[in-house]
Amino acid sequence: MGPAWFVPVMGWCGLAQAWLRATDVLGGTALSLSWVAGAFALLLLSALCLACIVRLKVHAPAVQADLRHPVRHAFMATLPISLLLLSTLGTALFWNTAPWLDHLLRITWLTGSLLELAATVWVLGRWLRPKEEGGLQWTTFTPVLFIPVVGNVLAPLGGVTMGFAPWATAQMGIGLLLWPVLQTLLIVRLVQAGPLPARMSPALFITVVPPSIIGLDMLQLNTPMPVVWALWGVGLFFLMWALTQLDAIRAQPFGMGHWGMSFPLAAFTALTLQLSSTPEGAWLQLPATGMLAITSLVILGLTLGTWRGLRAGTLLVAEG
Repeated sequence: MGPAWFVPVMGWCGLAQAWLRATDVLGGTALSLSWVAGAFALLLLSALCLACIVRLKVHAPAVQADLRHPVRHAFMATLPISLLLLSTLGTALFWNTAPWLDHLLRITWLTGSLLELAATVWVLGRWLRPKEEGGLQWTTFTPVLFIPVVGNVLAPLGGVTMGFAPWATAQMGIGLLLWPVLQTLLIVRLVQAGPLPARMSPALFITVVPPSIIGLDMLQLNTPMPVVWALWGVGLFFLMWALTQLDAIRAQPFGMGHWGMSFPLAAFTALTLQLSSTPEGAWLQLPATGMLAITSLVILGLTLGTWRGLRAGTLLVAEG
């Protein structure tokens, strides 16, 4: 059970945010479903944190192996990202309902923010090492390395409401710097080392996340709408690019890698729903509602597949 198991938490948090942004169209039903998805994400996070504590005590060498792995090490950022997402969702749902809850949300957000920054520095610090010591190599460069970037651009979504706007915007700036760098490196990697391994096909959806989340950030920061629409267009392009891999994804036996589709779909759906509530985006209401339905079905299907994999004992097998 490696750090990639926190990706389902991200997927369910993203789904909760997407349903929350559908309240203008679907009303109280959307709000109720957002609560359910958020509660399930919190339950998952609590269970996984307990499991990780046990794993750290019982299987410490396996944890060290994850830290050294050229791909899996980037998933270490999924825990702080989960904290950021849950605190952001809590802020959207419960802010100013009780002082103690506001304090708890602030503490959770700050913990996630600082851990995410530390994870980003640690991941990128590996790039300075020789390749023999785990440094950057074309063959091991995958969209998974976008994950620390995603965490940084998430900061304004909850941080602005909590009163941390300067820090949250500064942290978003880190993501704004690293996103085009990583995107360029990914394209060069595809040219230099060839296509991604088939089992990594779902990871291409991760490229949808930065423009989608940055678009939501810009709405939060009251940026001019043409900037937001441009980011939506970039997100749409990367989504269409990732969808070309559907045949390769379906050909693979189900694994945790398939969860790489969940949060990207939810993030782009949330941005589309947000834009559909603007006067110039009213034409998006029907497509956005359809995307919300598809995203919900995908995440439910991934959850069912995970449950079946756990029962069959196929998801907790060590890699060869």
